[in-house]
Amino acid sequence: MVSPALPVDVPPQPWTGRFDGDGDEHRRWWQAVTPFTPATVPAAAGTGQRPAVILGFGSDAGVRRNKGRTGAAAAPAAIRTALGPLAFHLSRDVRDAGDVTVAADALEAGQARAGLAITRLLDAGRLPVVLGGGHETAFASYLGVAGSAAVREGLTVGVLNLDAHFDLRDEPVPSSGTPFLQMARAEAAAGRELRYAVVGISEPNNTPALFRTAEKLGVDYLLDEDCSSEAAHTFVAAFLAQVDALYLTIDLDVLPASVAPGVSAPAAYGVPLPVISAVCRQVAASGKLLHLDIAELNPEFDIDGRTAKVAARLVNTLLG
Repeated sequence: MVSPALPVDVPPQPWTGRFDGDGDEHRRWWQAVTPFTPATVPAAAGTGQRPAVILGFGSDAGVRRNKGRTGAAAAPAAIRTALGPLAFHLSRDVRDAGDVTVAADALEAGQARAGLAITRLLDAGRLPVVLGGGHETAFASYLGVAGSAAVREGLTVGVLNLDAHFDLRDEPVPSSGTPFLQMARAEAAAGRELRYAVVGISEPNNTPALFRTAEKLGVDYLLDEDCSSEAAHTFVAAFLAQVDALYLTIDLDVLPASVAPGVSAPAAYGVPLPVISAVCRQVAASGKLLHLDIAELNPEFDIDGRTAKVAARLVNTLLG
């Protein structure tokens, strides 16, 4: 099938990094990633080793509405910069489609455009890799997944969130704190039930009202203090067994502030990076990964590019 053009605002920019040679044995990400262009590709077939397409979602609007530290709109470029020098060991093709950007407070329009791009990529048999943006990125991702052939054809798609927060706020205006309640309501309106699980919930950073909402919606969650490697593996395995395909979303504030200082809400406790990395490997190995995004990097508050490098490492793990 022919993959249609995507509604991006910023076309793919040149990637840069260290040069060790032109041969495959020397390749780094900056040499391997090529611009995405509409092309004839095989029809979508499950969630296996599909070509990956990077799509930036440059948005601060949701964080601003949620009264957080703005700056996440610059994250897609920062993650690409961190990915560029990494050695490229992947066996899949990786393309870059450029960025959808949210101007001023036009969040809903930006989410709709990103959602359309994601649907087109999914229906063309690609694995979209969305670089946010605040965690309002998640609702853009949901729009793309919900509109895709995977859902239209009846696959049960679960949403796994690696996050210190439920992001189930009931607010009159959508923000980075509302996307999963928005998903639940949209699923209910479509006659479906949201299958939603969270690894890394911080009890002190979620009110009793949010825990009640999570219970009402049947949300599965694992507290940050309970996230041993074994507990996280068991939790994720149980969730994967319930679904045909998975949308994975990573809010970098799930990690300790020492590992991920460059986020809107740094974590006092957080889940250790080896546990989060192991979850990513587990999801990748399941064969059920349909779509992924990574959110809440704020380069303005990063230290030595530490958080951007962690984000890049997790993307590399998920695609490996």
